[in-house]
Amino acid sequence: MITKQLTHPNSIVVIGGSNDVTKPGGKILKNIIDGGFAGQLYVSNPKETEVQGIKSYPDPTALPQVDLAVIAIAARFIPDLVDMLTSQKNTRAFIILSAGFSEESHEGKLLEDRIVSSINKVGGSLIGPNCVGILTPQHHSIFTYPIPQLDPEGCDFISGSGATACFIMEAGITKGLRFANVYSVGNSAQMGVEEVLQHMDEYFNPETDAKVKLLYVENIAKPQLLLKHAASLIRKGCRIAAIKAGASDAGSRAASSHTGALASSDVAVDALFRKAGIVRCYGREDLIAVASVFLHPRLSGKRIAIITHAGGPAVMLTDALSQGGLEVPPIHGPLADALKEKLFPGSSVANPIDFLATGTAEQLGQIIDAVDNDFDDIDAMVVIFGTPGLTEIFDVYELLDSKMKSIRKPLFPVLPSTYTASKEVEAFLSKGRINFPDEVMLGQALAKMMNTPVPATENPVMPAVDYHKIREVIQEAENGYINPGQIQRLLDAAGIVRAGEAVVVTAEEAVNEAGKLGYPIVMKVVGPVHKSDVGGVVLGVSSPEQVIAEFNRMIAIQDTTAILLQPMLRGTELFAGAKKEGDFGHLVMCGLGGIFIEVLKDVSVGISPVSEEEAFGMIRSLKSYKIIQGVRGQKPIHEKAFSEAIWRLSALLEAAPEITELDLNPLLGNEKGVVAVDARIRIEK
Repeated sequence: MITKQLTHPNSIVVIGGSNDVTKPGGKILKNIIDGGFAGQLYVSNPKETEVQGIKSYPDPTALPQVDLAVIAIAARFIPDLVDMLTSQKNTRAFIILSAGFSEESHEGKLLEDRIVSSINKVGGSLIGPNCVGILTPQHHSIFTYPIPQLDPEGCDFISGSGATACFIMEAGITKGLRFANVYSVGNSAQMGVEEVLQHMDEYFNPETDAKVKLLYVENIAKPQLLLKHAASLIRKGCRIAAIKAGASDAGSRAASSHTGALASSDVAVDALFRKAGIVRCYGREDLIAVASVFLHPRLSGKRIAIITHAGGPAVMLTDALSQGGLEVPPIHGPLADALKEKLFPGSSVANPIDFLATGTAEQLGQIIDAVDNDFDDIDAMVVIFGTPGLTEIFDVYELLDSKMKSIRKPLFPVLPSTYTASKEVEAFLSKGRINFPDEVMLGQALAKMMNTPVPATENPVMPAVDYHKIREVIQEAENGYINPGQIQRLLDAAGIVRAGEAVVVTAEEAVNEAGKLGYPIVMKVVGPVHKSDVGGVVLGVSSPEQVIAEFNRMIAIQDTTAILLQPMLRGTELFAGAKKEGDFGHLVMCGLGGIFIEVLKDVSVGISPVSEEEAFGMIRSLKSYKIIQGVRGQKPIHEKAFSEAIWRLSALLEAAPEITELDLNPLLGNEKGVVAVDARIRIEK
């Protein structure tokens, strides 16, 4: 947990504080002093009695009582030091900058475990080890630069990597991005990104706390904790964007070598972020652009006006917006004609609104007012205005700032001349404004934000299932793939519609059951996992004689224990399934079957429990969704029946967490309904 001694200490000691500000212990002490820490500040350095004007205690046992210890000494000395501070000095908060712990070796992990144990015994807080520190309005306990001017209306930033935190701040500050609090958690020995976010949620004050949260994570150790508190903060009015690095195998190895972390399943991360309402980013500039959008007024819709005096950037922005599902609708009519009369000949108001390189600040103001007041089918505007350097453009950026204070619709400024018009851009940023120097990055950020769903319902209503029957099957089943009879009972207990079927072990039974099911039928071997690879699936069996012939052939296939009979149904092949993914829980998947899964990888994934609303969202996020809707004269698939199958599958998983794999493949869907034709279920108790 995060203690008051960490966030609002009355006293701080820098263990390893130095006069050499090129060392972490020296730099962090300087930053704390320069940051104006109002409490008592001490240093412990065995060679000094005063460091940077602060009294130093060569022997740390001589220190007075102290709330927070910032430690920058060799790893091997730290466990005993922490024991002493917790037991003798009432220290309840620690920031350990030093490396040499779990990120390096097993021996380092043992040192780290000792430290955590000592701090946990007294209910203390630990940030690190192997971190750059934290930056808050109360104290600048960080040994790196930059040190931004903290702003409560900026972003809270929690990073698993100190260097990455520095680089993101470095790039963001130059664009006007503001920060409120910064936490670098390093090895996350006691507290990681999840716990810091939990604290921000549990103590959130809507009047004073930052409403934008940025995360950089390499490993999500506690996905359910992250999900709970990210979603809670977003429901309270916050917005969250995150980079999850280590998505590829190579990235996972890099993450491992960096912090000892293992990359979480990238599919699971995507599903987690969507369920929580987190906007996922993939790089520093991506994160900065999304954060910058967050710090502007919220969009109420997807219709954007582009105002520019340069055609090329407007074209690129239009492409980025359109590809992201936003609209650049045409502007026309008498009001558009009236606006055009105010501009120089050759200008266009069709959207993009191009008022030419010779356009003036006055004309830009007239355009902004018209877009704000006259065109109801526009929700927001982007102004692209740079300069070839012929004249200064302070008046344009002054006007932008003035209009952004008075207009109703959001305005996003793209000021690309960050070198040629550096003084003008700097003046604009000094007013608390943010610049988007790259119009495509802005367009992509707007699309990411608009396409990220709101957090899923915390306790979704799930369909009624026969819990007793489900548990009965699970209790009697052995580990591994369960038999068809057990699968049928589970699907029936969950209310998942399935095709009629029979399992037979003799040719005579096969003929009798085929007659009951009705010809034509499908025959499948029971036993081999990959039925089709061994000739274990036959379609369109239409007579008793063919049933007997196929039964005799198929029962002889190696590992076959019986033959499954089903009526021959017609429809579009669909897929629904689930996989247990460590601490993430069950991932629920859906898509079209066949080539869409195997080649195009068109699968939508959610984290159980999946509500009915989430199930609809999963279906509609598929690239192949138009096929489900019906195209080129094809009838649509019954979307509600498909979503109900996914919803009930999730309910089955909640009742039977022992299920590790589940495939309903195929489901057959048509305009009347969706039916499970084949299923595999594997359990692990």
